Order: sequence, then structure tokens, then C-alpha cells
Amino acid sequence: MKLPKELRDSRDLGGSGKSRKCSIKDCRETAIRSLSENSWKRYVEKAGLIFIENTQHKIYLCKKHYNQSNKFRKSQEKIFQKKGFLNNSIGIKKGKWED
Repeated sequence: MKLPKELRDSRDLGGSGKSRKCSIKDCRETAIRSLSENSWKRYVEKAGLIFIENTQHKIYLCKKHYNQSNKFRKSQEKIFQKKGFLNNSIGIKKGKWED
């Protein structure tokens, strides 16, 4: 349930004019990315970073920490890439099946 703007903390209000700080513990840099906590939480934690949770379920990252998280995310996606979901996908040539 969302609270009315008058009852919310001023720091929780979003806006394009505000500059956010990085959500990583002990980092005071300005954030360049605002990422969904649901999709990026595991990448940030696996990269060895500890982030401070907020009420908006967003992770704000500076350039340095975003690069660390993104590097880990790309390595994970590369491992789980679908490179042919069939067992004999190597034997397929131009739409023909090999038996």
C-alpha cells in the first residue's frame, strides 16, 4: 500500500532532479544507475558487495560498483546462455535433421 506524498519521508520521494548516493555500504559516490532489487540483488551480493536496502526496493549504484555487478551478471548469463536446446543441435545443418 502506498502512502500519500505528505506522509512519506522526503528521501523516499523519487524525482529526476535528485542525485542519489550509492547504496553500497561505506560508499559516498553519486549513483549513475537505479536498478530493481528483485532482479539485481543476487548479482550485487555475489560480486561481494553489501548494499543498504531502502523502501522503494531499488539499488542505486555508482559507476565503479555498477561495473563490478554487471561484470558478474554477464559472466553468469554467458554460462547459462542457450546455445542450442536440442541434444543433437550440432548435427543440424540448414534445416535438415541428421539421424
